[in-house]
Amino acid sequence: MSRPDISVIIPCYNEEENAEAICTAAIAQLEQADVSFNIIFIDNASEDRTVEIIKGMCARDPRVRLIVNSRNFGQMRSPTHAIYQADGRAVIGLAADFQDPPEMIPLFIARWRAGADIVLATRRQEKAGFLHTQLRRLSYWLSEKFSDYRTVPQATGFGLYTARVVAATRQLSEPEPFFRGMLVETGFRVETIPYDRPARAAGVSKNDFFALFDFAMSALAGSSRKLLRVPMYLGALGLLLAVLMLCGATIALLSGRPIAGWLIASVVQFEFALLFGFLGLLGDNLRIVSERTRRTPLVIERERVNFPQDLGI
Repeated sequence: MSRPDISVIIPCYNEEENAEAICTAAIAQLEQADVSFNIIFIDNASEDRTVEIIKGMCARDPRVRLIVNSRNFGQMRSPTHAIYQADGRAVIGLAADFQDPPEMIPLFIARWRAGADIVLATRRQEKAGFLHTQLRRLSYWLSEKFSDYRTVPQATGFGLYTARVVAATRQLSEPEPFFRGMLVETGFRVETIPYDRPARAAGVSKNDFFALFDFAMSALAGSSRKLLRVPMYLGALGLLLAVLMLCGATIALLSGRPIAGWLIASVVQFEFALLFGFLGLLGDNLRIVSERTRRTPLVIERERVNFPQDLGI
């Protein structure tokens, strides 16, 4: 089989109401853009008829492919695994619930044809609860202050990335891949297209507060090595406070005042400084060990449908 221009990745979990509709909509936009393509669904162990429905689409259209995970591997590992199985010259990530509008696919392709390596859609605004909004703002603030590279605000991963960008992210060997952060980490220039994110087409969102919190924390941990050194900074601050307290004890001694309180406080502060300093060293060593030993597979597949090996190629 010749290499397609575009591979569209659609992660899904319990999306029986949306799977066929999103596939039909994506195909219409891709055909309008006049590109060769395939569509890769990756199912994260759905408990409804999602897999059955997608298998029916695969039987009718060989351009539709399916990966079924052996269990639910989460919102970061599963989509990234599918991206790494794509053979298109460029890859487009698309949500199954129509919150990523397929109508933007031709815009991504136009930017790609103009030479862009990464094109990300960024939400202008999103209607969400107060708690979700504040959590999102906190995650962006933490990313800006502590991450080794700045992520693109209001980007969800909906966009296009060329094959060489995907290859570069794969070399990072992240066991918990925060993919849109990894895109920035590669150093390729990122172009953005703002859009208004529509409401979910059908079904219930799987992203409750706890899922979003877990995602935000995993993303921060995966994109920030500076955070491991925070205890070192606290230790240095504690050491400075201990020195100031010793200075206070010296002044008290020279002025004939009691110094016991100053000495006790300086000793306690010095002990905390040592504790945080050693925690910082342990954290940095943990970072180095992690850099050298990342070999965890992203997912374990149960089956594949319509991939080249299935077609006898």
